[in-house]
Amino acid sequence: MSVSLTSLLEENPIIIALKDDAGLERCLANPKKVIFVLYGSVITIPTIVERLKSAGKTVFVDIDLLDGLSAREAAVDYIAQSTQADGIISTKSPLVRRAHAQGLFSVYRTFLLDNMALESLYKTGSQSEADLFEILPGVCPKLIERLTQKLDRPLIASGLLSDKEDVISALSAGAVAISSTCTTVWEL
Repeated sequence: MSVSLTSLLEENPIIIALKDDAGLERCLANPKKVIFVLYGSVITIPTIVERLKSAGKTVFVDIDLLDGLSAREAAVDYIAQSTQADGIISTKSPLVRRAHAQGLFSVYRTFLLDNMALESLYKTGSQSEADLFEILPGVCPKLIERLTQKLDRPLIASGLLSDKEDVISALSAGAVAISSTCTTVWEL
């Protein structure tokens, strides 16, 4: 992973995760630098990203959640060629690999529901060429600590983080950053 991305996350460990236009408006007035865009469509995403980039933000687009794009490599190509996004987020390792090939940063997102999901992360995550791993839910400090020792890339904790204690627990356990849609967390 790029040293500058690592430094950026260490300096800005709270990532704003946007789920709608109201959040976008709040985000534009917030000093946080790293943004995960979790909504939009093939029509709206270029404008959403442009607004964020104009505000000096580093922008990652969750390609799995965009309306009008299928989970194919062409979707990554579209983001790379039609937006100013810095990177993508996906649960699909082929899309993460394609982002890497396109010169985009990439986040491999996984939902840790059980031990099978954990084993899948170890197997497919290591093959994904992701710059970062993101786990949901992010409120499991013991698991975060174990993962940061076992995985060879930095970890972002996400999902169900709702207050300062959750954020401190995740970061203290070894997460390089957290992401949250919770606006109270954005203000920390």
